[in-house]
Amino acid sequence: MTFSVVIPAYNEEGNIAPLTAAIRETMDRLGLWELIYIDDGSTDGTLAAFQREREKDSRVNIIRFRRNFGQTAAWAAGFDHARGDIVIVLDADMQNDPSDIPAMVDVLTREGYDVLSGWRKDRKDAGTLKLGSKIGNWIHRFATSEKIHDHGCSLKVYRREALYDLELSGEMHRYITALLSWKGYRVGEMVVRHHPRRRGSTKYSIRKKLKGFLDLIIVKFWIQYSARPIHFFGAIGVALVGAGLLLGGILGTLWLLRMISLQGRSTPLLAVLLVIIGLQFIMTGVLADIVAKNYYATKKAYSIASREGFDETGEIGTVRALPQHRTAASSAIHAQLDDQSV
Repeated sequence: MTFSVVIPAYNEEGNIAPLTAAIRETMDRLGLWELIYIDDGSTDGTLAAFQREREKDSRVNIIRFRRNFGQTAAWAAGFDHARGDIVIVLDADMQNDPSDIPAMVDVLTREGYDVLSGWRKDRKDAGTLKLGSKIGNWIHRFATSEKIHDHGCSLKVYRREALYDLELSGEMHRYITALLSWKGYRVGEMVVRHHPRRRGSTKYSIRKKLKGFLDLIIVKFWIQYSARPIHFFGAIGVALVGAGLLLGGILGTLWLLRMISLQGRSTPLLAVLLVIIGLQFIMTGVLADIVAKNYYATKKAYSIASREGFDETGEIGTVRALPQHRTAASSAIHAQLDDQSV
């Protein structure tokens, strides 16, 4: 079993040396491993700190972004370049404890999970951060029906095949467990240690939390309606058309019975508008359904863990792992990393 440790960092210069030492001490006990650092557009000496660690240990690999793209993009880059059977993710702020990794790997493999998420049950952060996290976790559980207590904990352990068909954007890294659970992967949780930050400052802001909340809306919609968006838009459209027809019917009946006069009233216009807007929602649903069908025609609406009996060599009955899909750019980087490891 091989391991890839993925760590994004933004202006964490002071944490890199002690973090790398802690990772090395922990991972040497587990087996073959690589460490992938992602410099997310840091403006301090983080990149230089990475390079110093790579000079000491060739198992340290570095990805440098041209600018700050955010944690989700950093995770996606790390996942794309990870070569281990098990992929481990944690923050660079040293609040996650690398010594929890062996126990998490043991639980993941022994219990048959595809993903194991850390739970910072005794969180060592400011009260405002903990309160915001509790509110966010409650909203997350309510919206996704997932039972994970701590969605914001970066310390997670994945089987690599669980990451093959993930498509991440925005602040979606917070919702990876929800997306994987929706795809049918087994997601577990384990209590982990959490330490107060000793160097640097937190990168989480109100703006990031707002982005995360908006992405939660996207995740909720994607989980429930991605395959058939007509169910969402169509339901709203039918309700609006029904309300418009009902209002129009009542007004027409009252007018025929000469109980009211429609002259100078805006209510008939409201009925017409409800019908028109409702029809627009229905048409939007139809168009979205067509787009979704075209999307799934190329991306597949299911997730394959392995293929059996379809080897290009013609051999029947063999089981092989799902191959990792890579871009030309990432394949070139993989080739360079392979050359360096020889």
